[in-house]
Amino acid sequence: MARPPPLGELPPGYTPPARPATPQILAGSLKAPLWLRAYFQGLLFSLGCGIQRHCGKVLFLGLLAFGALALGLRVAIIETDLEQLWVEVGSRVSQELEYTKEKLGEEAAYTSQMLIQTPRQEGENVLTPEALDLHLQAALTASKVQVSLYGKSWDLNKICYKSGVPLIENGMIERMIEKLFPCVILTPLDCFWEGAKLQGGSAYLPGRPDIQWTNLDPEQLLEELGPFASLEGFWELLDKAQVGQAYVGRPCLHPDDLHCPPSAPNHHSRQAPNVAQELSGGCHGFSHKFMHWQEELLLGGMARDPQGHLLRAEALQSTFLLMSPRQLYEHFRGDYQTHDIGWSEEQAGTVLQAWQRRFVQLAQEALPENASQQIHAFSSTTLDDILHAFSEVSTARVVGGYLLMLAYACVTMLRWDCAQSQGAVGLAGVLLVALAVASGLGLCALLGIAFNAATTQVLPFLALGIGVDDIFLLAHAFTETPPGTPLQERTGECLQRMGTSVTLTSINNMVAFFMAALVPIPALRAFSLQAAIVVGCNFAAVMLVFPAVLSLDLHRRHCQRLDVLCCFSSPCSARVIQILPQELGNGTVPVGIAHLTATVQAFAHCEASTQHVVTILPPQAHLVPPPSDPLGSELFSPGGSTRDLLGQEEGTGQKAACKSLPCACWSLAHFARSQFAPLLLQSHTKAVVLVLFGALLGLSLYGATLVQDGLALTDVVPRGTKEHAFLSAQLRYFSLYEVALVTQGGFDYAHSQRALFDLHQRFSSLKAVLPPPATQAPRTWLHYYRDWLQGIQAAFDQDWASGRITRHSYRNGSEDGALAYKLLVQTGDAQEPLDFSQLTTKKLVDKEGLIPPELFYMGLTMWVSSDPLGLAASQANFYPPPPEWLHDKYDTTGENLRIPAAQPLEFAQFPFLLRGLQKTADFVEAIEGARAACAEAGRAGVRAYPSGSPFLFWEQYLGLRRCFLLAVCTLLLCTFLVCALLLLNPWTAALIVLVLAMMTVELFGIMGFLGIKLSAIPVVILVASVGIGVEFTVHVALGFLTAQGSRNLRAARALECTFAPVTDGAISTLLGLIMLAGSNFDFIVRYFFMVLTILTLLGLLHGLVLLPVLLSILGPPPEVVQMYKESAEVLSPPAPQGGGLRWGVPSTLPQSFARVTTSMTVALHPPPLPGAYIHPASEEPTWSPTATPAANGPSNLGSRGLCPATG
Repeated sequence: MARPPPLGELPPGYTPPARPATPQILAGSLKAPLWLRAYFQGLLFSLGCGIQRHCGKVLFLGLLAFGALALGLRVAIIETDLEQLWVEVGSRVSQELEYTKEKLGEEAAYTSQMLIQTPRQEGENVLTPEALDLHLQAALTASKVQVSLYGKSWDLNKICYKSGVPLIENGMIERMIEKLFPCVILTPLDCFWEGAKLQGGSAYLPGRPDIQWTNLDPEQLLEELGPFASLEGFWELLDKAQVGQAYVGRPCLHPDDLHCPPSAPNHHSRQAPNVAQELSGGCHGFSHKFMHWQEELLLGGMARDPQGHLLRAEALQSTFLLMSPRQLYEHFRGDYQTHDIGWSEEQAGTVLQAWQRRFVQLAQEALPENASQQIHAFSSTTLDDILHAFSEVSTARVVGGYLLMLAYACVTMLRWDCAQSQGAVGLAGVLLVALAVASGLGLCALLGIAFNAATTQVLPFLALGIGVDDIFLLAHAFTETPPGTPLQERTGECLQRMGTSVTLTSINNMVAFFMAALVPIPALRAFSLQAAIVVGCNFAAVMLVFPAVLSLDLHRRHCQRLDVLCCFSSPCSARVIQILPQELGNGTVPVGIAHLTATVQAFAHCEASTQHVVTILPPQAHLVPPPSDPLGSELFSPGGSTRDLLGQEEGTGQKAACKSLPCACWSLAHFARSQFAPLLLQSHTKAVVLVLFGALLGLSLYGATLVQDGLALTDVVPRGTKEHAFLSAQLRYFSLYEVALVTQGGFDYAHSQRALFDLHQRFSSLKAVLPPPATQAPRTWLHYYRDWLQGIQAAFDQDWASGRITRHSYRNGSEDGALAYKLLVQTGDAQEPLDFSQLTTKKLVDKEGLIPPELFYMGLTMWVSSDPLGLAASQANFYPPPPEWLHDKYDTTGENLRIPAAQPLEFAQFPFLLRGLQKTADFVEAIEGARAACAEAGRAGVRAYPSGSPFLFWEQYLGLRRCFLLAVCTLLLCTFLVCALLLLNPWTAALIVLVLAMMTVELFGIMGFLGIKLSAIPVVILVASVGIGVEFTVHVALGFLTAQGSRNLRAARALECTFAPVTDGAISTLLGLIMLAGSNFDFIVRYFFMVLTILTLLGLLHGLVLLPVLLSILGPPPEVVQMYKESAEVLSPPAPQGGGLRWGVPSTLPQSFARVTTSMTVALHPPPLPGAYIHPASEEPTWSPTATPAANGPSNLGSRGLCPATG
């Protein structure tokens, strides 16, 4: 046998041969959808032929372009800032956060480092001296942490947050106070003398031992220093703050301790204190008035007796506050300790991070393994480290996933027949998709779209699974190209057949991810946009570059070389069997032949009376038996589709076939043709399928009611880690959140005091707000400011009554009396600023508890400068900050009487603590209550908003479900429009959308049964599920739409053509997702792997089981109807010539008929094999020599497609 000429590259001047079928169809009166699809497929055919003609160039340029885009990954930015990731873009929270940053800067006032102690035995009481000893051991170890950076040693006393350090004019006293001033540490140890051990400051005075908080009695120290310095103002400051004896006046946990001070209440009795009694009501820092730590901040799992007395607790908590990087930088800027290291804010941040990491490490190791208690430590840096680890790309999992996909693609496409094997195509396709994913991500980086954990952990695998689906589809279609297709048109034929499906699925996927970008969470919006861009790059690679790979593989197959090892010749090339067509003598059909393929002239006609499309297909050429079919049923004829009518010409040619093992004959397509479709399309099977899917839908609707909103941090942190243990303990025992009620500018604070008090009262009455102890005033700046004014007014009244202060002098009065004197004489008038007559006629606070508006801003300047502890405790964070003003009682120049007024406030805040927030519903209730209080204040003229982590990260749940429903409904509508536009069949598009909606509802319901909460991440997956589901449905729907025959016949043909590629695509998607199961983050496993795996399985079941059943029952009519009849004008069978079966064709056609040349199959209905499905003969009209035009006239075509109306 002569060897076929090598394929090589197509000649430059090659033009695909003209196809008479298409223009003849267009010239007739067929439906517009067929015309438009024919036009689109014609474009795809031309594209494929062009790519095949220049396959080498296309491949080179494609790889070059994608490789260049992949280089964009070098500029990728990974975002780990929680605010940037989760705060809703353009929302009121975002605007409020921007306002806060504009006024205060981007840093918080401090950062928190926490220690939580819990018993190893569940439920054990920790209110014992032994448990507090262990807590002291851990806290003391953590407080002694030192790190060396930039040639300096950094300890807690240098970097901790210190609240309200006073300004003292005496330099020696100021330096001593700076060294001694305590760090803010919220700990249950502050109820005891041992709390002083955590304070590392010390000072030195001649003739005394080192002064530390363990031996410091402030009252005694000031008495000793009184003769050497004027400390009257400082003494009054400490007296107002109720410092007293500080720590040395508190009981010792162990009175036998040699260092227990004699002033301790139990020093002489040597009795251990009642821990529960001492901790009842909370503890205090060194200031009883301004540093009160409530029980809820220190104790968790508390139990009380019927009288409300504290009995037991299950957890202890200590919180160390550190300066922010900006504060630390400002504190040491210009200091002699940092002048030689080029001190910067970045260095300050590095120091804090290093100290925090060491703090967590040593605290966790502080207790021995056999201790009865366990310590959980956490810092803000720990959270940053978790987010960084969460966002890192796992190279091993990415490489493993892609290697697994390479192996599957290669093994799946390998065949015993070397001419049909496509292992190298599978390898090249997966590598091409990998390059397309990298190029898509590189393009995202170039566009400035920041990466996040979802991008790095999920998208590479998800995009791989979706992209390889189309690779399998095109590869399968390429092997199924009709044998008579010229070699130069193989790639064009492949794109013509499957390009529409690939285009439809890719566009729907892109639309789905773009619609998912409607979710206004930045992290999810970035993920959705990146997924859409990656899908677009995959689409470009599959439609432009992969056909070039197929063309090169066609050259390899034509040259009869081995698959994968293409340098070697195929051993099958020596065993080629040429099969030539044989004409049937005497017009008889051999026994057992079920299908005969013929090239025919078809006459398409639109009946004007019934608006039906009628296509008459009388055979023209010789009949040849096709290869043996194992089933031999008319249900599975190899021809008869609209794709064939759009230009396919079946010719006789050579076919090289290699002998293969019997087991190699089995394939997914063979399984679908011989077993799956016959079983599925039986009437009772359809009923079972509909019942089962209806039950699944009903069960899912119930499961949807179980879905709760929320996403806890414990869901993100890997289980089994120390960080997860801390977060679990914190959520269980200390579910407290610091929030603030921010008042903005735009209104007059001085004249809105009553509205501000009312706003505070409304906010304090919220169920979630932790109320202050009954013995303590509200901890807000306005209350502290008013109380301070009332205090100095009382001192003035006392000094005035005793004569120490007169109209002309305040020098003999107290410090507070002098302050009140200076403020009372202010008028607020620039022309006459002082009026001494007001000393007896005006009060600093009126009877209604309001401050006179004309004194409000001058008094604010005085309070801020004179009461630093109260200001720090109030956490007011004024902006603009009031000017500094120093009070000197002995200044007699008169200049000290001039008090600069503070500028009108644009920012101030009231601090609150929220408690009992366990579920998302609790957060939502608290947020709604806070917003309602602010709205009520707004009607009174006060502009305010709540601030804090609950409002940053949980407010999205107020409208999340509405946003989800809007996105899904909009996407379903867009999917309908896209499918209707490309399929040009709204009926089919409606069935696809119905199945997709069912998939989304069922996925949502299954989430409820699995306990997966609804947050922005599942919402994105649910929205994207619509686009991903198109991968499983549109191929089957398009195969059904373009097939001919009854609904059962067309559903079976659609399954035969699409079962294998759809199944391979699903398996490839699962292989891409399976690597997510190995993630260290349970969040990735639950929220991505499980949800996407369930989505893939649902898509497979709905696409290959439910949709074919629905199409076989409710599917649209065929686009082209076959009708066989004998007419004196059309059919005139003469005697056979040359042993063949011939029919003559008149030279002229009846009016309104269009001539179509195509390949079709004539089914002769042999006896069916056992188990085969036989479709009713009444639904499939057949040609009979005795039939009359009346018998097969248009009146019998009521179930066929209608012809478009003509104008």
